Amino acid sequence: MKATPEYSDWQDVLDLIHRASDNGDEAKLLKMLLTPDERSALIARVNILNELLKGEVSQRQLSQMLGVGIATITRGSNELKQLDEAQKQWLLELLDK
Repeated sequence: MKATPEYSDWQDVLDLIHRASDNGDEAKLLKMLLTPDERSALIARVNILNELLKGEVSQRQLSQMLGVGIATITRGSNELKQLDEAQKQWLLELLDK
């Protein structure tokens, strides 16, 4: 019997997602790993980061638009504050459809 789980850190999970992505199965894997509520929360987080980076709506408006609490918006804002300008630009370009 193993003393530790096979997937013990974040990089292990990222590697798993990357392997699934290589086969075009990332959506299938993420649907298996995440509950509907977790998937909704992830969608909200992506929208929070996207809207905060664009800077076109207030945090209060964003809270109302997404149906999430202001504390959720604040957590996203705090994460963005930890990024340097190059990282913010990369993320904004990635999020730009």
